[in-house]
Amino acid sequence: MTDHTPLRPPAAPPAAPPAAPPRNGLGTAGFVLGLIGLVIAPIPLAGVAAWPVAVLGLILSAVGVARVRSGKATNKGLTVAGVVVSLLGLVVSILWAVVIGKAISDVNEQATQHHTIVYQVGGDAKAADIDYSTFDRNTILINTETGAAVPWTKTAEATGFLAGARFTATAGPDGGSVSCKVIVDGKEAKTATAAGPAAVADCTGF
Repeated sequence: MTDHTPLRPPAAPPAAPPAAPPRNGLGTAGFVLGLIGLVIAPIPLAGVAAWPVAVLGLILSAVGVARVRSGKATNKGLTVAGVVVSLLGLVVSILWAVVIGKAISDVNEQATQHHTIVYQVGGDAKAADIDYSTFDRNTILINTETGAAVPWTKTAEATGFLAGARFTATAGPDGGSVSCKVIVDGKEAKTATAAGPAAVADCTGF
């Protein structure tokens, strides 16, 4: 007897699970942060604060590169670019920190530096009215001598920048020439000459 039972088709193989989407987020974020750090880094003052952004961008970009190598991400070019721009931003930030640190050190050194200042008045005038001032830390010392005999010399000690100190010599009513000279730490800082009644030799701003 013939069996007419229809043959069943073989069971279809189970469907393959859908491929996981590429995990490109961290690599992209690393590139964005690295780019921001590189843009900010050259800006004075703000550049010093760019290094945390650049460091975070470098970390995320490195994780992105690792994901590309393991096949979990597909944005290889962007993650590599993120590593590069993050490193550049970090280098520029470090350079700014060094420059600013050096500037602060120089300012502090100048602010505490001790100076010897010599004020001199010469010329053929018989006498002169002399005004001179010296910055000493946060204090300005102002002195005036009327009818001082020429030649005249005064030595002062000071600590600080010395910028903008005043020094003038005014010839008396009899006229003649009068000159002023400022010597700071053994080096001539400023000199001037004038002639005539009430002529003023001005060495201000040494």
